[in-house]
Amino acid sequence: MIEILIVEDDANISKMIAATLSIGGYRCAQCDDGTKAVERITTGSFDLILLDVMLPGTDGFAVLDAIRAKGCETPVIFLTALGAVADKVKGLRGGAEDYIVKPFEAVELLARIEVVLRRAGKSEMRLTYDDIVVDIERHTVTKAGQPVVLTPKEFDVLVFFMRNLDVAITREQLLTNVWEYNYTGESRTVDIHVQQVRRKLALQGKLITIPKLGYRLERRS
Repeated sequence: MIEILIVEDDANISKMIAATLSIGGYRCAQCDDGTKAVERITTGSFDLILLDVMLPGTDGFAVLDAIRAKGCETPVIFLTALGAVADKVKGLRGGAEDYIVKPFEAVELLARIEVVLRRAGKSEMRLTYDDIVVDIERHTVTKAGQPVVLTPKEFDVLVFFMRNLDVAITREQLLTNVWEYNYTGESRTVDIHVQQVRRKLALQGKLITIPKLGYRLERRS
């Protein structure tokens, strides 16, 4: 299982991030001090670091410099309230994979984590939900052992829901993350694809519609 270290000194924010990671199926550890984080990162075996900038002991930028100097290439995503362009540039030039400004939505965080993990070759390539198995590398879907034919976009919609179980997903979030563009017009295309996924995989009562918002794939049987 993918293990992620959260380096955040605000206990409430750290708990919120941990809960979000749990939804995404990730295991996590937590650290609230920059100096201690350097030691944990360089002596541990994490797949990803979520790193705040404003930390006691050593700030996030210095933490990144320190672990890179020690030869640690673990991917880092900054999660910080510092939204100035200069701070983003500093973080990315320092070797971070991404820079997310607080506050952020759970869906956005999980989507950007997945992009970074996939880029680093650490993404989980096999997903399961009840009797549905998705092999991302082979681009195949089976239900109860039988192959199910999906279009490329239907496949991407299914994967997005399976990576965000129990999360309310808006049509706009699906368009942005699956179709990869900001769309403000007719969202009927999303509804059609979701309906097809629901029908082909018999997800009635599980992939539910949330009136005036979007959809949610629920864990319950």
